[in-house]
Amino acid sequence: MENGLILIHTGNGKGKTTAALGLCFRAVGQGMKALMLSFIKSSQKTGEMRAAKLLEPDFKMVLMGQGFIKTQKGHFSEETIKNVKESWEYAKKEIFSDEYDLIVLDEINHLIDYGLLDVEDVIGVIQNKPKRLNLVLTGRNAKSQLIDIADLVTEMKEIKHHYKNGIKARKGIEF
Repeated sequence: MENGLILIHTGNGKGKTTAALGLCFRAVGQGMKALMLSFIKSSQKTGEMRAAKLLEPDFKMVLMGQGFIKTQKGHFSEETIKNVKESWEYAKKEIFSDEYDLIVLDEINHLIDYGLLDVEDVIGVIQNKPKRLNLVLTGRNAKSQLIDIADLVTEMKEIKHHYKNGIKARKGIEF
């Protein structure tokens, strides 16, 4: 049995979650079981949620967040703090279940960067995960401690974005 890999998709550019979804799609195509846990996103009406349903039971996507958190670092509602704590407990249960070959922790870097999750707690889980499990961590501002233990780190860099020209999010592209 091969050891699972730790992959990080970070940076200010678009495509971190999309790349992780591609890995899930690839894993399912190879007969593996994949799970994406989304710590921030909350809408059930996205294209990826509809597609995930088509790949069940081999691929499962769970939206655990409240939507994008718009606040200053360190100033969060009790509801947000509670949501993150419950979501992290659920994620740990799934990681240690040993039911999956690949688990994506979508936007977890964002929660760590905002101080909602402790980076050392996340590292402890990574270091004690089932050996065969591949883990993908997405989100901006990945901490150096995570980068140090990762097997692969990809930085998505924004060069140009249609939002800056007033073009709104498009069905099939952003959701």
